[in-house]
Amino acid sequence: MIRVRLNRWRQAMVMVSGLAFCAWAQAGLADKPITLVVAFPAGGGVDVVGRILAQGMAQKLKVSVVVDNKAGAAGAIGAQFVKRAAPDGHTLLMAPTTSYVMSEKMSGTEAVGYELAKDFRPVATVGELPLVMLASKASGITSYAELSARARQQPGKLAYGSSGNGSTEHIVTEWFRQQATIELLHVPYRGSAPAMADLFAGEIQFMVTTSPTALTNLASGKVVAVGVASPQRLDIFPGLPTFAEQGLPQFVAASVYAVLAPKGTPDDVVATLNAALNETLEDEAVRRRFAQLGVEAVRSTPAQARDRVQNESNKWEQVVQRIKVAR
Repeated sequence: MIRVRLNRWRQAMVMVSGLAFCAWAQAGLADKPITLVVAFPAGGGVDVVGRILAQGMAQKLKVSVVVDNKAGAAGAIGAQFVKRAAPDGHTLLMAPTTSYVMSEKMSGTEAVGYELAKDFRPVATVGELPLVMLASKASGITSYAELSARARQQPGKLAYGSSGNGSTEHIVTEWFRQQATIELLHVPYRGSAPAMADLFAGEIQFMVTTSPTALTNLASGKVVAVGVASPQRLDIFPGLPTFAEQGLPQFVAASVYAVLAPKGTPDDVVATLNAALNETLEDEAVRRRFAQLGVEAVRSTPAQARDRVQNESNKWEQVVQRIKVAR
């Protein structure tokens, strides 16, 4: 019985893949490659997840899917590029929507050059990346209790890094600061790589980053994990307690990733792309790779993805308003 059900499931997946390709071909688009724009440097969390998805989409749609890194301005350069692209399904944005929403709310739509909820059509929400706090080995900090005690002893002296004003690291850490009722020193950098370099060197004491980035940098031995801002412990860090376990129950945050298309992309094209992405996320090898990175795979309809973008926008707008008042 189990074997029969498994065979039926496989047949259904083959049929879905075939239907997706037929819809793509009927739209006259099958002979052109798809460009998946990653608005951040190669090797980072957005890039790694984007490349995994690009490979899967290429297999499902039987077309070439090329990852194009257009880094700069906290992701705004790549977002503006996709915003201006033809709405035909051939140019997509691999979007850390949480980061984009934060930048937009912090700096304003004119400054970033886009309005996420109006300038793009969400194709699918694809994953959630828990956020991990890392401390410099040189700081001697290994837990929230130690970090909090140090901050209270030296108000405004304990320094944290971010990839710039309005970045995920900045907003989330300010939210953490408010909940912990401590004073911290924010040191913005032009990207997460130089911030991490100074964390290694002990020039700053801690920073928040995504689970894949934390996993990569912990191997250096120059940083230690303080806690994870997720409801439960992560399988890749089973010994790392959540902040809720350490006495900060409201500090729960994740970086949500989605694939977006330019506004005006036709419904049938969005539906076809959505089907290809969801089928990719069902692939056991993809789910295993995501799990190894600490990424939770998320499947969604385009409508659910749209609602998720709006929810992220509402949530972080309130946080940004509060931290501006606190300043």
